[in-house]
Amino acid sequence: MQAKATHAISYIDKKRDVITDISDQIWRYAEVGLHEERSAKCLVEALAKEGFAVEEGVAGMPTAFVARWGSGKPVIGFLGEYDALPGVSQKAIPVKQELEPGAPGHGCGHNLLGAGAFGAAIGLKHELETRGMPGTVVYFGCPAEENFSGKAFIARDGLFSECDACLTWHASAINRVWTGSSLANNAMNVTFYGRTAHAAGDPYNGRSALDALQLMNMGVEFLREHMPPKARVHYVITKGGGQPNVVPAEASAWYLVRAPRREEVDELYARVLKCAEGAAMMTETRCEIELIKAIWNVLPNTVLEEVLEESALRVGAPQFDENDIAFAQEILKSLAPGQKEASLRKEGLPQEVWKQVLNDTWIPRPPVPKDIEGSTDVGDVSWCCPTGQIRTACHALGTPGHSWQYTAQAGMSIGHKGMLAAAKILAEAGFELVTNPSRLRAAKEEFTRTTAERPYYSAIPKDHRPKFDQFKR
Repeated sequence: MQAKATHAISYIDKKRDVITDISDQIWRYAEVGLHEERSAKCLVEALAKEGFAVEEGVAGMPTAFVARWGSGKPVIGFLGEYDALPGVSQKAIPVKQELEPGAPGHGCGHNLLGAGAFGAAIGLKHELETRGMPGTVVYFGCPAEENFSGKAFIARDGLFSECDACLTWHASAINRVWTGSSLANNAMNVTFYGRTAHAAGDPYNGRSALDALQLMNMGVEFLREHMPPKARVHYVITKGGGQPNVVPAEASAWYLVRAPRREEVDELYARVLKCAEGAAMMTETRCEIELIKAIWNVLPNTVLEEVLEESALRVGAPQFDENDIAFAQEILKSLAPGQKEASLRKEGLPQEVWKQVLNDTWIPRPPVPKDIEGSTDVGDVSWCCPTGQIRTACHALGTPGHSWQYTAQAGMSIGHKGMLAAAKILAEAGFELVTNPSRLRAAKEEFTRTTAERPYYSAIPKDHRPKFDQFKR
C-alpha cells in the first residue's frame, strides 16, 4: 500500500535534519515541567519559520503555545510535549553516565514527541498547501505532561474545542496504535503545621507535624485494601523537619491519587483527605491541602484508531541498522534478568516480537482494548474532541520508562527513527481525515455518543494556577 500524503512524506524526509536537530536541542536542554523556556522557544521559532502563526503564553503558562496555519474546516490538531524528568540525566551512550550530575533528562522521550508532532504538522501543512486544499493545521505546545498536566489547563480554557480531531503519539518499545483508556488522577501537596519543642527536654509541649504526616501515610496504607482494584495512591515526603532534637512544626508530602474514571478519583481523593483530617485531629495539628492538578482518563475513539492503523500500514514501521541494534543490545545488558521478558509478557505481544531487540514491524491492535496503568493529560484533550494516539519504537524492547536507558536512546538514532516514522504516520492520518469527510464525521459521531451522558468539565478550578514552584519546595 502506498501512502496518500506523498507530499507530506517527502517533505518530512526533506526536513529530517531540521526535525532531528529540534529533538536533540530539546534533549540537551532537558527542562522540567513549566520551565521549558528554551525548548518551547526552539519549537515556536521553527513553526514560525514554516509559516505558522504562533500565540504564546496560553492558559496561564509561559511555555504553552498554539501555532496555526491555514483556514477553514477541518481543523486537525497535533499535540507536542517537551518537558524532562528530574534526576535522569544521561549521555547518549549505552552505559550509565550522566550528562550533568543530578540534572533532568528526557527519560520519557518528550524531546522526540515534541519534534515528531512538529514534523507531522509541517508535513500536513505542506500537503494541503501543495494541493491548494482548505483546512487548518494546529500545533499545541503542551508543557509539563509529567507532573503538572499542561494539557488539562489548556482544555480548561477551551482551546481544544476548535479542533475536529487531535492526533498524537508517544515514544515506546513497540509500534502499535494506542487503544484503551488510562487512569484519571489528582495531585496535591499536604502540609501539617504543629508546634516546636525540645525533643528531649519537653516533647510534651510540642505537636509534631511529622507525626501527623506519618499517621496520614499509615492511614492511606490501610486504605489500600479498600480501594478499587486498579486505583493507585503514591506519595513522597517533601519536608520532614530540620533536625531530630526539635519536634517538627511543619511537614509535607506530595500525593498522587489515581483511578480508572474521573468519578472514582473524586471519591478516592475524598477518602484520602479524611486520612489527613484524622491525622490532624489525633496530633492536634493543622492540615492544609493544596491541589496541584486534576486530569481525566483517556476517552478512546475507535474510528481514529482505525485511521491511524491504516495510515501506519501504508507508511511502515521504523527500520533500524546494525549500529542501532548493537546499541540496543548493550542497553539490554544493563537490565535485570527477565526484565525484557516481563515487559513483553505484560504487553501480550506475539511470539515473533520476543525475538527482536528493536521492534521494526507494525503490531496489530489487540482484540480487546488494553488500558494503561499510568496517566496522561491527553485524557482531557480526548474529552474535548475526538483524539487518537500511536506508539512507535524509539528504544529497545524491555527498556524501563523514566530511566537513564530511556534517556540515552531518546538522544540518538534509535529515537530519531521512531520519531520520524511517527511524524509521517500522523501526517498521513491527518490527510486521510481531511480528504475523507465520512471518516472524520464517524469519529465525531462516536465522540458525541460516548460523551452524551458524561460531558466534560474541567476538574481544575477556574482560578487555579499551575504549580510553578513545586520543584523549589
